[in-house]
Amino acid sequence: MNPILVLPGPLQAEMEMLARRGYPRESCGLLLGWSGENGRHVVHYQQPGHNLAAGNDRYELDPEDYLAAEMAAKAAGLAIIGTWHSHPDHPARPSATDLALAWAGWSYVIIAVSSGNVAELRSWRLGGGDFAEEEIYHD
Repeated sequence: MNPILVLPGPLQAEMEMLARRGYPRESCGLLLGWSGENGRHVVHYQQPGHNLAAGNDRYELDPEDYLAAEMAAKAAGLAIIGTWHSHPDHPARPSATDLALAWAGWSYVIIAVSSGNVAELRSWRLGGGDFAEEEIYHD
């Protein structure tokens, strides 16, 4: 059984808008919510981040953005459960760099942006040294 990510439609639309706006650079942010039964992740909101990486094919979330998200999550009784980022002109699947830098148990939403338009959005979770695709449900 694949892991599950519950991602409200308005949050997905917001992340897609930020990914389009950031094109041709990678955009990024954090997913705040909670983990439920059977490892289900439920996203309550997303915290956009600043990409500090040079170039168009990497992202490095600003540590100040991570700290702000951690504080916001704690204040709301939530946790950081994952991250999202865009792949400009590349598929919505994890790269070797994504795998090398990933944290086990987190959701990794990847938004493929092609010529400034969202091509697809998929989510992945690291476990056992490799990514498994998450099923995305909208509430």
